[in-house]
Amino acid sequence: MLQYLIRRLVTLLITLAGIMVVTFFISLVVPIDPLAAIAGPQAPQETVERLRTLYGFDQPIYVQFSRYFQRLLQGDLGTSFQTGRPVLEDIFQYFPATIELATMSLIVSIIVGIPLGILSAVYRNSPIDHFSRILSLIGVSMPVFWLGLVLLLVFYFKLGWFPEPGRLDIMLIEPDRVTGLLLIDSLIALDWEVFWDALKHMALPASVLGLYGLAGIARIVRSSMLDVLSQEYIKTARIKGLNEFLVLTRHALRNALVPAVTVIGLTYGGLLEGSVLTETIFSWPGLGRYLATAFLTLDLNAVVGGTMLVALTFSLANLAVDLIYAFLNPKITLAQP
Repeated sequence: MLQYLIRRLVTLLITLAGIMVVTFFISLVVPIDPLAAIAGPQAPQETVERLRTLYGFDQPIYVQFSRYFQRLLQGDLGTSFQTGRPVLEDIFQYFPATIELATMSLIVSIIVGIPLGILSAVYRNSPIDHFSRILSLIGVSMPVFWLGLVLLLVFYFKLGWFPEPGRLDIMLIEPDRVTGLLLIDSLIALDWEVFWDALKHMALPASVLGLYGLAGIARIVRSSMLDVLSQEYIKTARIKGLNEFLVLTRHALRNALVPAVTVIGLTYGGLLEGSVLTETIFSWPGLGRYLATAFLTLDLNAVVGGTMLVALTFSLANLAVDLIYAFLNPKITLAQP
């Protein structure tokens, strides 16, 4: 296990180094001058040149890359052009909102998707199976922005069951920032009004992203369960007279979850990078909106920092998936290459 973790961490470092090099040289070939965009279309050339000197863009490429590499080794991602703050500080500001929304969305996907996939496999070609497949098809094919707008129109504007877009009511004061996660910080502060309001604000965006996630989870669980239920050891367990519930949960589900873990891990990694459309529609102050604005304003430091964070997130998600494999199936030995 230790050797496997060391190999994966080395691979992670190599991946991050490769992404670092690629993002740096891509920033050099951008056809638009980011400094000119910062200074504004009416800014004189002298102002642009002063900015170029200030940020070190007048130096040779190898000097720029050396400074860039040294900053990254020190955990310095540079300063954001759009906010004027260190990029790492911005990430710590926006990423907790994305973590909170992504985690809640994944919980919705797992709670609904796994049971739905199991029932769909056990009662194959039944009404619940047809319902599961239709729901999965809707979740995969329906545009996220359209579903989000419909939910806002119906449940906020028409029925008034849920609050306005945002993370918290404007009349409420956020508790002291401990983790950056409103639900946890409000629990620490015992501020139940903020807790329930934050939970209500999260309901609609988490449902939108949760529907997309549960579609893939339900489909893979159904397929895996159908394959496992046809195995001989399942038939043997039934012949021995074991309770059907025990057969499904103890023997079938554990093996069927192995491929589903991959989908869950990749889904969570994708959610953690920030859903731009969902966060925009629901005015969610997360990483997706921050990176989208950075792309539009050519904030290269923010783009590079966000790209590194996304790569790290996916790498850690893949590592977690591999470790869960070993727990679900002891026959998988992580020590082997």
